[in-house]
Amino acid sequence: MTQKKDVQLEERGHWAGKAEYLLAVAGNVVGLGNVWRFPYLCYKNGGGAFLVPYLVFVVTCGVPLFLLETVMGQYTQEGAITTWHKLCPLGEGIGYAGQLILFYSCMCYIVILAWALLYLCFSFSAELPWANCDNAWNTENCVDITGNNKTFNWTEQSNSTSAAIEFWERRVLAISSGIEEVGSVRWEILLCLIAVWVACYFCVWKGVKSTGKVVYFTATFPYVMLLVLLVRGLTLPGARQGVLYYLYPEPAKLLQPQVWMEAVSQIFFSFSLGVGTLTVLGSYNPYNNNCNRDCLWLCVLNSCTSMVAGFAVFSMLGFMAHEQNVPIEVVAESGPGLAFIAYPQAVAMMPFPQLWAVCFFIMIILLGLDTQFVMMEVVMTSVTDLLPGLLRRPGGRRELLLLIYCLVCFSAGVLMVTEGGMYVFQIFDYYACNGTCLLFLAVFLSLAMGWVFGTDNLYDIAEDMTGVRPSPIFRVCWKYLTPIASLISFICSIIEYQPLTFNRWYVYPTWAYVLGWMISFSSVILIPGLALFRLVTGKGTLRERLLHLCTPADDLALTRKQKQKPEFQNLTGDTDGKHSVVTGNHQTAVEQLMVLHSL
Repeated sequence: MTQKKDVQLEERGHWAGKAEYLLAVAGNVVGLGNVWRFPYLCYKNGGGAFLVPYLVFVVTCGVPLFLLETVMGQYTQEGAITTWHKLCPLGEGIGYAGQLILFYSCMCYIVILAWALLYLCFSFSAELPWANCDNAWNTENCVDITGNNKTFNWTEQSNSTSAAIEFWERRVLAISSGIEEVGSVRWEILLCLIAVWVACYFCVWKGVKSTGKVVYFTATFPYVMLLVLLVRGLTLPGARQGVLYYLYPEPAKLLQPQVWMEAVSQIFFSFSLGVGTLTVLGSYNPYNNNCNRDCLWLCVLNSCTSMVAGFAVFSMLGFMAHEQNVPIEVVAESGPGLAFIAYPQAVAMMPFPQLWAVCFFIMIILLGLDTQFVMMEVVMTSVTDLLPGLLRRPGGRRELLLLIYCLVCFSAGVLMVTEGGMYVFQIFDYYACNGTCLLFLAVFLSLAMGWVFGTDNLYDIAEDMTGVRPSPIFRVCWKYLTPIASLISFICSIIEYQPLTFNRWYVYPTWAYVLGWMISFSSVILIPGLALFRLVTGKGTLRERLLHLCTPADDLALTRKQKQKPEFQNLTGDTDGKHSVVTGNHQTAVEQLMVLHSL
């Protein structure tokens, strides 16, 4: 009867080729943060000097955790939750916490794509609507900087606003006075949100079979757009000034703890660490894939893309500062302010502005689309691997679950496309998906795998899969540098916490801050909460329960190569390397290796 059920389950699947895996990971880790976050952080935190803390954390946290998560997925061939069942059951809460953070991210991240799609539609207008002050939504304080007012003195007229800001706040968002005033739904953004959700659904609905094909376009075309914008930006007057502001080193900034904090946060955001994304994507690889080499090159690609994007962004901002005859700090923005105010304002001042606006927003949409549907695929894979008997049966049960998941996230997103939606969006973005949560996950991830599962076992399985033993520096990072750096950064992020504000003037009510902390706490509490629950509800003495939760599953305690040795097969009667060793459930992997070696 069991065999009959097994036959009815659909295959989990693999990437059709190496290129699909590389493009899927590249599309996920190279996202909006590379374009609108890294360049601003570099400029704000010492220019070229910012690369010092950035590279320090790349070496101590970024690359080691990138490889660690990939190894976990490729070895177990499981999702972000069930991989912990097999490697270190005590860390099961890490898997659940990561998926909850991804769930929150899916709800708010796609709203950015809806905004970008709306801007793309407006980019085909005969005249860009954010380029002048002759529209119904403009106020008497609006200033058209693309016409005769290019040299307008902003410092003397503090009440004045640009046409791009008024288009963003008054036309697109129609933003209310505060989070208490939700207002009506912005129907244009809602229609764009529906369109983006439909696109994401069909990118993911067949699992890696569809995701692997879509990334050939979504992961490569943004680089074409970025190259076009880079070349155009560097040929504009004032570009040199912008690039100098971007990279001019200020070593004194390195003495400020906040600079180091923002460097490590950027690493965790841009490398997609801690939430299980790399584990799931790696789980669709062949067992013998050389993940050591893949991870190194993908990390290099990510960092290089961030640097190149900085040249594209700041050459354009330098041009805008040159045209307005103002310091570049007046026009420099980060996040949505860059994508929907500063950059649109810059292209409005260029010849053929519609062309450059279309290129920019296509790049933004494709960069975000990659990240969005990969996050969806990660959650779906993790849940499917958790309930394979229910969701891998033929008949479209996975597709139905995906549809329900999209509808739930869409329903929450509707609140973010109201007149007060920007305030709700910021609450989720600042608290649910922030660096503090990711750092908390990283501390327990590195402790669970570096100390409980053990670096020796990690080295064994990495060598078994790739035929190459990882560099000794990874042993030091997995066991010492990564958990220490993550823990110190986590503590500093709590100490340096600054309450969320909007546009530097709007202070949220107390209940909004409480709600934000509750959302943030909802994910991190799963890690100690589930570990404690397993300890309390397990069988045997406390020591036996703890030992059981720290012991890998029997069928993964030894590497597959070792299981195929004749002496192991004679001991267990296992002739295909698939059955477990019979040395007891509570022996550690190291003890089992010693038993095998003694034979």
